[in-house]
Amino acid sequence: MKNLLKAWPNDRRDRRAGHEPPLAEDAARRLALFADIERSLSGWFWATDPAGCLSYISPAACERFSIPSQALIGQPFSSLFGTDPDNPGERSDRPLQFQIGAHARVNDVIVRLAPARCGVGARPAWWALSGTPKLDETGAFGGYRGTARDVTQEYERRIEDSRLAEFDSLTGLANRHRITRRIEQTLAAFKGRQRAATLMMLDLDRFKHVNDTLGHPAGDELLRQVSQRLLKVVGDHGEIGRHGGDEFQILLPDQEDRGKLGELANKIIAIVSQPYRIDDNHVVIGISLGMAIAPYDGAEREGIVRAADLALYAAKHGGRGQFRFYSVDLKDEKEERHLLEEALREAIAAVETAEDDWDRTQLGLVYQPVVRTDDHTVVGFEALMRWEHPQRGAIGPAVFIPVAEDTGMILQLGAWALRRACADAAAWAHPLRIAINVSAIQFAHPDFPGVVADALAETGLDPDRLELELTESVFMGEAEATDNAFKALKQLGVRLALDDFGTGYSSLSYLRAAPFDKLKVDRSFVDSCTLSDQNSAKIIAAIIGLADALGMETTVEGVEAFDQHDLVCAKGARFIQGFLYSPPLEQAVVLAQMQSEALRIQPHGPQRHRPERRSVFRRIGVIHADHRYEALLRNLSATGARIEGLVGVPVGTGLVLDLGAGQLAVVTVSRSEDAVIGVEFETPLVSDGAGGLVTRHRASAYALAAAARMVSASTPQFLEVEVRKRA
Repeated sequence: MKNLLKAWPNDRRDRRAGHEPPLAEDAARRLALFADIERSLSGWFWATDPAGCLSYISPAACERFSIPSQALIGQPFSSLFGTDPDNPGERSDRPLQFQIGAHARVNDVIVRLAPARCGVGARPAWWALSGTPKLDETGAFGGYRGTARDVTQEYERRIEDSRLAEFDSLTGLANRHRITRRIEQTLAAFKGRQRAATLMMLDLDRFKHVNDTLGHPAGDELLRQVSQRLLKVVGDHGEIGRHGGDEFQILLPDQEDRGKLGELANKIIAIVSQPYRIDDNHVVIGISLGMAIAPYDGAEREGIVRAADLALYAAKHGGRGQFRFYSVDLKDEKEERHLLEEALREAIAAVETAEDDWDRTQLGLVYQPVVRTDDHTVVGFEALMRWEHPQRGAIGPAVFIPVAEDTGMILQLGAWALRRACADAAAWAHPLRIAINVSAIQFAHPDFPGVVADALAETGLDPDRLELELTESVFMGEAEATDNAFKALKQLGVRLALDDFGTGYSSLSYLRAAPFDKLKVDRSFVDSCTLSDQNSAKIIAAIIGLADALGMETTVEGVEAFDQHDLVCAKGARFIQGFLYSPPLEQAVVLAQMQSEALRIQPHGPQRHRPERRSVFRRIGVIHADHRYEALLRNLSATGARIEGLVGVPVGTGLVLDLGAGQLAVVTVSRSEDAVIGVEFETPLVSDGAGGLVTRHRASAYALAAAARMVSASTPQFLEVEVRKRA
């Protein structure tokens, strides 16, 4: 303090008065002034010696932060300050150290007190430091003299303002601005180092329906819960951002393994699709996911975002609840979606005006028999919708039903299908039941029971012959409205079936809350029920046993082979639906079969079920030693392939297949006959999310260019022959 007093100017008022105050009186006045300033907490003083160690610090500062002054005097000034939590590993006083090291003037430099200096459990504290270097008459440096202010509140306010500008206020995730900047920074940093990064684009399925039926507050709460689930799944492997509305982005640095990415995507879809509890309502949604990998699908932000967005569109409109990797054939997906909407709108308009002239319409219904297992008698049919476009050909329900739901056309389409199915069933010679699928959006509409009543009245169909097949998604609406719809339908006398039971997150509470007459075992269990490493057979037995205990019927769908038939029958199945008995039939065929006294179908099909093999017809490159051949890829599985077009390839030969788009696969020849070879992959292929197979990794354009230079025009060891596509 005495050193500070020596540099303090004399009182100018006394000087103007023409007399000097006594030194002791002047010193006392200054001491009182310093003490008042320090006690007011508006500012403190500090000083260092030439070595940068503290020679003075205001006692009030030490008291304010519970710092023992005797432990600080003589310590390096920098020991007061710690790292910046927003930049781990970076000291907050780095600018201060630079200026002090240069003996420069310091002006309001913000520093963070080291946590050890703030006391146990104390909040982080921030100071604004100013100071000037002290020089003697010879210019020698004598340390610093300066002031400090506690700016913790205003700094935290600034940090919070910055956080609000960077993060979404609803979910706490990075907002569009931050995630966009992070994508740009990551791609720029990785570009020169040839490192990869993956961008996931996610979109919630049926979120709009939640908003429309339960209100925007429920929608906001749903987004918060979805965000928490995403954080748990992704963890510290990537950064999640809310892109806007119900769309999210996930940036995954240094990740390009499509096998691991597919596993993560499936996990995200499974976790996010679990039911939610919002107030007293049970909400079920889905999620679709598209992925693009830099630098293969784009090296700049605009390119990689566009690629991931196109992959997301392909996932959403390929059946929802899926993931999809970007590929070059997705470039026109948005335009395709628009054209599909327009075509569907025209097709619906045509069937609504066609009356009984169904032959001039694109949309139609076919009927697949449901057969009793003990005597192979047909007990009913399920109505399945078909769309035959004049230019595009057959378009599957998994493609056009989601489009109809998103656009609201499902209400018109569903009402038409209901009337058509009832009219066709009323014309049958046998009073068999007709089952028809009902969309959750249809079911949630207040007029749906009235639509069913009108269809029954128009066609004269006995209500007991109509079976409405519902999925668990009907429970995502407001609970009271759902209960009222069930009551109204049961009052009409129609039957209710819970479809796809056992998939997703089916809850036993559904069976307690709704008056179902039947459970349908999903075909996904039947597909794998004969495999030794699956629990599907046990699940089928459990569902059948549960239905029997509740007095419900059970139909097992998707039975295509005798080994499946025998197994599900052994587990108690009484009703079966599948290609082993019959494919879906046109109404004319059904009417013709109705002419027989007893409508029976004998099962006919393969003895054993084999998982579907992918038949392809694609030109690929085959590399051996330093020569490249052109060949034809015919059959493809995760572990092997059939290739045509090379003669004289010995078994055991190692090859590299160029499958296109940077996909190089190392294989070994396991079979060789004439111009056909069978190969086994060194690393199995993985799913692309759309029923296709891809390599886990891809070679960059730089690596492919280097490899091409290495493949010379030397004499080939094998004979290459031309293979044409068979009719």
